[in-house]
Amino acid sequence: MTVHIVHVVHRFDTGGMENGMVNLFNTLPPGRFRHTVVALTDFSDFRRRISAQAVGFHALHRPPGRGLGWMARLWRLLRQLKPDLVHTRNLAALEAQFVAAAAGIRATVHGEHGRDVFDLYGRNWKYNLLRRAARPFVSNYIAVSRDLETWLRLVVGVPPRKLHQIYNGVDSVKFQPRAGARPAVLPPGFADAGSTVFGSVGRMVEVKDYPTLVRAFIRLRQQAPERATQARLVIVGEGPARASCLDLLQQAGMAHLAWLPGERHDIATLMQAFDTFVLPSKNEGISNTILEALASGLPVIATAVGGNVELVEDGVTGRLVAAGDAEDMAQALLGYLGGPAAARIAEHGANARLHAERRFSIPAMAEAYAAVYDQTLGYRR
Repeated sequence: MTVHIVHVVHRFDTGGMENGMVNLFNTLPPGRFRHTVVALTDFSDFRRRISAQAVGFHALHRPPGRGLGWMARLWRLLRQLKPDLVHTRNLAALEAQFVAAAAGIRATVHGEHGRDVFDLYGRNWKYNLLRRAARPFVSNYIAVSRDLETWLRLVVGVPPRKLHQIYNGVDSVKFQPRAGARPAVLPPGFADAGSTVFGSVGRMVEVKDYPTLVRAFIRLRQQAPERATQARLVIVGEGPARASCLDLLQQAGMAHLAWLPGERHDIATLMQAFDTFVLPSKNEGISNTILEALASGLPVIATAVGGNVELVEDGVTGRLVAAGDAEDMAQALLGYLGGPAAARIAEHGANARLHAERRFSIPAMAEAYAAVYDQTLGYRR
């Protein structure tokens, strides 16, 4: 019998959580599971990355504010779809657990993929009151990091028997280390064979804190002008912080040394054009872009927050730095800059690739999700 799962999210758009869902849909056997995605607000063309099976999409166009009309629309949709299991993700979709219960669905899963800037450490008492109220309606929880698993247990009060920690997987075939010359994907004349390209990929929103990376790059150029002659910065992604980052670079007279192209869909090739990957987030669950960088054989400089400390081994696969500290990040960038750092880049990059292959396979992730789904359905039966 094929199990029908309805996945409820706030919005299905470009992002790490959505990328993990795409990998899951493309890997779980279609004869074993079929999927429908319900976006409380809307969805984008990012869904076209799903290639292994047909996945239905519904948008409820939930308006901002506290209106409850979306709940009635979701209840009617769930009654129509008749899923075997409902899987909600993150706080923004958690209220759908109450609607699923009202619709008679008793097999449910809730996933925590990370916290946003308005509640970086999961301490907001109103949000936690909602999380605790939803506990009786959630059959099982999935946390993408040990950090989130511990928080769900100690702060939200989820019983250990309901908790499952599953790391995201990464496509180690699609994301490969560079072989030979840098691919011709950067702007003409931007970087040559002697350049050191520091790259990042992500949504340019407040929690990702890209202005700190830009300030660190500016400090690097100012503090070590001779060594930093060949340093270049690439930030791939769209969002409100893009304009402020461009302003910072312009004011420092360094706009020509950075490339911020907005959203791109050739990330695997772009990763091969980088020499070191940098993620300046204020908080993270498990970063898909760090996983992709590791698989691409790149050393990773990341802030020591959330799940980052579970992905990056300081001094082995990269460096961990303090969040929001541009000086600390600038010193980390310096450690991977130019000819003297070539051996360190090669060593940490090789360690990174091995780390990705051994610990973060997509098939292992998908089978772990399948086991939680099977357990949830078996328990409820």
